[in-house]
Amino acid sequence: MVAVKSSGTAVVTLPTDTQIKIVREFSAPRHLVYQAYTQPELIKRWWNAKRGEVTVAEVDLRIGGAWRYVMVTPDGFDVGFHGEFREIVPNERIVSTEIFEGMPGMEVPQEQLDDSAALNTITFAERGGRTTLTVLSQYPNQEIRDTVIQSGMEAGMQDAYDLLEEVAVSLA
Repeated sequence: MVAVKSSGTAVVTLPTDTQIKIVREFSAPRHLVYQAYTQPELIKRWWNAKRGEVTVAEVDLRIGGAWRYVMVTPDGFDVGFHGEFREIVPNERIVSTEIFEGMPGMEVPQEQLDDSAALNTITFAERGGRTTLTVLSQYPNQEIRDTVIQSGMEAGMQDAYDLLEEVAVSLA
C-alpha cells in the first residue's frame, strides 16, 4: 500500500494500482455524519470545499437511485459528478458509482465517461461518539486512478471534509 503525502486530517493511501483509500475521523456521531453526507441541503454546505457554490445537490437515496452534484467555480466553470447507488445500509455503508462529468470545455462522449466510473464504498464507523469515515474508490485502471490523484482532488477533499465535520457537529 502506497501512502500519499497528505495535506490534512484525512489519510490517503493507494492500496492497489486501481484504488484510492481515504480515512478521516470526525468529532460527531455517525448518524450525524451520515445525515450531512446524504441530505442535499447539507451537502450544499460542504461539498464545495470553499472553491465555489454548489448549484445542484440531488440525492435519490435508494438502491438504483441517482445522485448528482454540481459546483460553479469563481471563474464560472461547472464542475459536476454523478452516479448511482448500488448498496445502502443507513448510517453504516453506501456503495455507489461516481462519474466526473468532464473538464469545462472538454467534450467527452457519455460512454467514455461511463467507462471511467469509480465504484465507491463508503463506511461510517462510530466509536466513543466519533465517526471514522472510510472511502475506498475502485477505478477501472491505473491511468484513471493516477489522473484522479494528480488532479488536485486530495486538497479539495481535505477542505470538503473539514466543512463536512463542521456541518455534522452543527446538527448535534
